[in-house]
This record gives sequence, C-alpha cells and structure tokens, in this order.
Amino acid sequence: MAFMKFSKHVLNSTLQSGWEHHHYLVKHFLVHSTAAALLLVALPAHADIRAKEIEKTYAISGTSGLALYKSIGARGPRLRKGASSAIAQTDFDLKWGRDYKRDGNDCVLAVVRPFLTITYTLPKPAKKLAPDVAARWRIFIKGIRAHEAVHGQYITEMAQEIYDTTLGFRQQNDPNCKTIRNAIQAPLKAAFVRYKTRNRTFEQDEMSAGGNVQQLILQLINGR
Repeated sequence: MAFMKFSKHVLNSTLQSGWEHHHYLVKHFLVHSTAAALLLVALPAHADIRAKEIEKTYAISGTSGLALYKSIGARGPRLRKGASSAIAQTDFDLKWGRDYKRDGNDCVLAVVRPFLTITYTLPKPAKKLAPDVAARWRIFIKGIRAHEAVHGQYITEMAQEIYDTTLGFRQQNDPNCKTIRNAIQAPLKAAFVRYKTRNRTFEQDEMSAGGNVQQLILQLINGR
C-alpha cells in the first residue's frame, strides 16, 4: 500500500512477491503447450492451503495524527528501489514439494506439498499516544491491517488454485517424468497473472480519491 500524497494520488501495487518453484523463479516460467499431452487424472481429495502468517512492524514517531503520517512517509517500506514509500506491505514466499509417479508410459503429479509464508509489515508508534490520538490510530491501523489481509487472501487463493489445477496432472509419453516439470508451468503462470490482476484492481480501488485508504488517512489526520 503506497504512501499517499494529497497533492497527487499515487496508485501503486505494493506487493513484493517472492516465489520459488523447485529451482525456477516466477520470471523464468517455462510454458509447454502440446495440447494432446496435457491431461488430468481424477484429483485426490481437496486440501485447503494454510499459510504461515508473520506480522512485522517498523517504528514511527509523532504525537499527532499528521506527525505520525509524515513519519510513515519517511520510514515506511521502500518501493521501486527506494523511489517511493508504502504505508504497509505484504510479502510472500511460496515453495512447493512435488512427487511425480510413473504410470505406464505417462507421468503423474501424485503429491503436492505447499509451503506458504505471508509477511505483513505495518507501522507502529514508538511511544505512547495521547488518548484522542491513540483512538484515531487504532481505527487507522485496524483498517490498514484489514487492507493488507485482502492481499494475503489473494495470495492464499492463488496458491490454492495452483494446488487444485496441478495435483493429478498427467503428462503423456513421459516415463522419466522430465517433460511434466515444464508442462505444469502453464497453469502456474495463469494463476499468477490472475492474482496480479486482482491485486492491482483492489489496490487502485482502495487508493483512489475518496477510497477506503484515503478515508483512513483523513480520519487519522483530521479526526474525521
């Protein structure tokens, strides 16, 4: 979530994604598209993805809502190589363990083990606030935490989609289970693209003029 300057509404997607699939990074997706080879066997029972969630904070200073917000701008997570800052940030690390099984002359992805960690970084006042400012801060940080939780939900749903669409994946004429490792990159890439689109749309809506984040900021600064 980008730090908002009221002279200019900046719409930024602040999710910094870390994603490793075996030894492949997201940017190295290898798409194999031989339609006749991409078949699915009946899927085993559905399993829900459960992420490990971590919350980190960074210290801010100030005794008023405005001072706290200015401190967020100065100390918040840096975006685009430090060119701008964010109010809060959601990172994730998604790794997979996969077991492939030969079935005749085919190869089937028989077991999928997801390892998902979501890390939220939020601001926290370094010192105790006056009661009126503390009350406004509680409303602000509750809203920011809820905003970041949506990003976390989208990440978990992306991981779930990957799990559901790859478990049971069958690659024909692949007895050594080599081709399948590239072939499954297609559904992974599709899920990631859908996630990025959802994430960007949500961020733009929240950060727009009159949007939820702007209202939270105004409430913190002005008590409205």
